[in-house]
This record gives sequence, C-alpha cells and structure tokens, in this order.
Amino acid sequence: MNDTLDPRAISERLRKHLDGFAIEVPSWGFANTGTRFGKYLQVSAAHTLEEKFSDAAQVQKLTGACPSMALHVLWDFPRGIGDVAAVCELGRQYGIRPGAINPNLFENQVYKYGSFGNPDADVRRLALDHVLESVAIARELGNVDLSLWFADGSNYAGTQHIRNRIEWFHQGLQATHAALGEGQRMLVEYKPFEPAFYHTDIADWGMALLFARAAGPQAFVLVDTGHHYQSQNIEQILAWLMHEKMLGGLHFNDRRYADDDLTLGSVDPYQAFRIFHEIRLYQSEHPAVSPPAYVIDQSHNLKNKVEAMVQTVLAAQELYAKACLVDHGKLTRLQRECRLVEAEEYLRAAFWTDVRPALRTWREERGLPADPLQTLRASGYLARTERERGSKNQSGASSYA
Repeated sequence: MNDTLDPRAISERLRKHLDGFAIEVPSWGFANTGTRFGKYLQVSAAHTLEEKFSDAAQVQKLTGACPSMALHVLWDFPRGIGDVAAVCELGRQYGIRPGAINPNLFENQVYKYGSFGNPDADVRRLALDHVLESVAIARELGNVDLSLWFADGSNYAGTQHIRNRIEWFHQGLQATHAALGEGQRMLVEYKPFEPAFYHTDIADWGMALLFARAAGPQAFVLVDTGHHYQSQNIEQILAWLMHEKMLGGLHFNDRRYADDDLTLGSVDPYQAFRIFHEIRLYQSEHPAVSPPAYVIDQSHNLKNKVEAMVQTVLAAQELYAKACLVDHGKLTRLQRECRLVEAEEYLRAAFWTDVRPALRTWREERGLPADPLQTLRASGYLARTERERGSKNQSGASSYA
C-alpha cells in the first residue's frame, strides 16, 4: 500500500514515471502580460523571442521536465511563416523545441464580433487565412500541435444568430482540418464565458467534442483547467473524453473565481492530483495510448515569471508523482466491492504522501539541482535579466504579450 512505502521504495517506484513526464512551457508566460485593468510591467520580463527561449532554457535546466515551448503566432511570428527559420535556430541554440502553435483570434480589432463566428464573411476569411498560415507554421516546425481557442460569442440576447455561427464554425474548422499535414493534430479548446458573457460559441467540452468530431480524425479536444464553472468535475470530463478517445491535451493553471492564471496547485492541489490520477488510471488500462499533451498556460503579473514557472513545474512533478503511487489494481478491487471509505482513503493516502525526498533523489541522479528554486535565486540569472532587460520593459508595449 502506498502509505506504507519508505522513501527508498517510493524513489524506486517513481523513477521511471518521472523520466517520462514532460510539460510544455508557454512563451507568453515569460512576457509582460495584462489584465482587463492594465498591464503590470516586470523589469525582468522577456521582451524578445530570444529572451523567451532563454527563460525556457533556464526552466528546463533546473527541472528537466520542459523540453519544449508553446508559441503564439501574433506575438512570436511577427512575419508569419517567414520567421520559422529564425525560431528553429533559437530552438537549437537554447536546446528548447518549438511546441504547440497558437493562432491569435481575439486581439485584432476586426474580431470585435467574432472570428470564425463573425457575421461578416470577409472577417471569417481573414480568420481562416490566419489559422491556415498557423497550420503551415506548425507543419514547418515538425507537425507540432495547433491549439485553437476562440473568444467568439455575444454579450446580449438577440444580438447574434447562434445556429448560424455553429455552421460557420463547422466550415472554418473543417477547412483547417483539411490543411493539416500527416501526423499533425488540431486541438479545439472551450471556455464557458469571458470575454463573451451571454453566449460563447465553444462553451464546454461537449461543444468542443462535436466540433472536433465533425472536423475530422486529426482533431481532438483541449481542456484548460481554468475554463470551467465553479466546482465542475474536471476529471469526469477527462474520463469521458478519454473514453471517447478525444482528449488531445491539457492546459494547466489554477483559479479561485473566473480567471485562470494562478499557479498550478496554488488553490486546489487535490484537483490537479485527481486529474493526473484519472489520466494515469486510463493509461494503466490502455498502455498503448500516448498521454495527452501537458502545457502550462499561465501569465503572471505579480510573481517573477521565471520563478513562477519553475514553481509551477515543481508542483506538477509533485502532483504527478503522487498520482503514480496509486496501485490501480488495488483501487479497482476496492471500488468493485463498494468499500467506499477504504477506496477514498487509499486515494487520499497517495495524495498526502510526501514525494519531495524522492524528487530530490531523482534530480540528483540526473545532475539536476536538488532545490531548483533556491538554485535559480542563487544563480544570478534573475538579477542579470533585470539588469539587461529593465530599460526595455519600461515602455509598456501595447500588445498583450
């Protein structure tokens, strides 16, 4: 039973699981980002794509779990596909693979009334052209995932024809799928509200599932842990999507109310543990199925960005490691016999197990720092980036990231 394992046994049990765990960092998580009320500048924030790669390389160097970085087309490819060669060179220089490509379908003023769901056919064409270029960028980078999140919706009843917009979304997503290369995936994300407050065109996992299914076999659902109503059972959603073989990836963060940029595990670590457990349980029953793509989706305005990213990765490793302690055969027997208290306590025992000593051992065996946060603070990297980037970050660039 996992609550009786000694630290050495825990280390042995977790070693292979930790070796296989990877989580992608977001380029926008290293840049100055905003809220609805303004942008709070940090002197050490990344101002260029090279600085984002540099920060990502620091996180990988300290944690050993972040070999790739998700990219945003508008912010990271200002010349579109013409920037691919430079991005690949930065990836080689810093030892970080370019990761999932994210089109931007919300910042341009023409998207005021939507992108794929806009009543204006010219705007829908503009949005599709941008997404198709994003597909081409992703293909040039090695058929990395295309992540699609739409801010489309409306604020007032009667102001939009909801069913027409469904059809326009079908058309846009099917055209996007038709452009995918072999082995390339497109992930459809959902969010119940914000910035739209009356209706959102892809508001929940069921809508995303239907859109992805209709688009084609290379389309899957992307779940963001912050994109749900209060108290929604996210692991049940994941169980359904895995059962339907439609879970493509997860964006990790945490939330207290309606936003989604708090550090993973800072509010509800038990929820993140339950999510990892549900995925691990499915994998134990379907070992040939690859795990979903894990990506951090956070933009910190108050915490130092590199420090917050390292903290997030450490939390993800700890919570994933706890989930790996569960003996699924034993838990399944308890469930089938309806031994409710024993089953719940068995799961809770894994969550309450202190895996930090095992993680320290794992890091030391792989030449990683035993205490990544302390090593980051002592390295001088944060002070150097403040010194080198400070003047650039006083201007307050107008874009989100």
